[in-house]
Amino acid sequence: MDNGTYFYFMLFENLGYIRYALFTTGLILYFVIILFNGLIIITVFWDRTLHQPMYILISCLSVNSVYGTAGFFPRVLIDLLSDTHSISREACFLQSFVIYSYITNENTILMLMALDRFVAISKPLQYHSIITQRFLTLLFLLNWAYSILCIGIAAIFTTGLKMCGNKLWKVFCHNYEIAKLSCVNSIIVNIMGLYVLITTVIIPLSLIIYSYVKILIICQRSSSQFKRKSFQTVVPHIVVLLNFSVSVISEITLSRVVNLNMSVGLSIFVSLEFLLIPPILNPLVYGLSLSDIRKKNICFRNVSR
Repeated sequence: MDNGTYFYFMLFENLGYIRYALFTTGLILYFVIILFNGLIIITVFWDRTLHQPMYILISCLSVNSVYGTAGFFPRVLIDLLSDTHSISREACFLQSFVIYSYITNENTILMLMALDRFVAISKPLQYHSIITQRFLTLLFLLNWAYSILCIGIAAIFTTGLKMCGNKLWKVFCHNYEIAKLSCVNSIIVNIMGLYVLITTVIIPLSLIIYSYVKILIICQRSSSQFKRKSFQTVVPHIVVLLNFSVSVISEITLSRVVNLNMSVGLSIFVSLEFLLIPPILNPLVYGLSLSDIRKKNICFRNVSR
């Protein structure tokens, strides 16, 4: 196989019989992710009373979870049972694009959810005139198009690099790890990667934190009844935000700081946390904590008992 045509996932080597246990665990986890997120999507889609901005955004999170995990699980499950762990350049860059766009989509949706809750709590009388489905759709499409454009350009720069290696110490294709295999240190790729990180992760995260801080300030100055009602709708969003943010920051840190004294198993879990935990935690948080969704779905009603 040509050095420039294929990449090899080295972490799948010498797994022995443990690969079958990992395959079974991964398959069950993927099935649960599809099931739980599918329930959220179907519940919001079929029930017209849930056709409101907040619930539509929650269903968008589930759609994005299905999208992101589809770029990871099928491939890694195949590699666990395969004797060869190679992937073509084209398939590798496609997987990297799907996973990175999953991250940016998640940030966009979480940012819109923070905006939705901020307007609902700070301007409740004007909420329906400000937060409309058309307005949220426009904001989402603009952010989505920008993120896809940035990730696409970064991927194009990386594909143009001459590779002096083909061994990836990851279980999925990672744009930064691919760039590190280049024969030359490309300043353009590094600058582009930093730009994408700042505009699609750091800035949205900063806006989200600002929104929730303002919400908490407003709640502290309000009546106990208003405070309790606001917390009931805001807390699930904060839980989801913290979980995803910690997962992504851990993965970014692990990719760029190579001198961490961590076991291989722990480093793999940390690098995969953003693909494993949020997709299964998000539907559980919203399905169990928001009564409108829980009452519409018998599965979440049974789990909450």
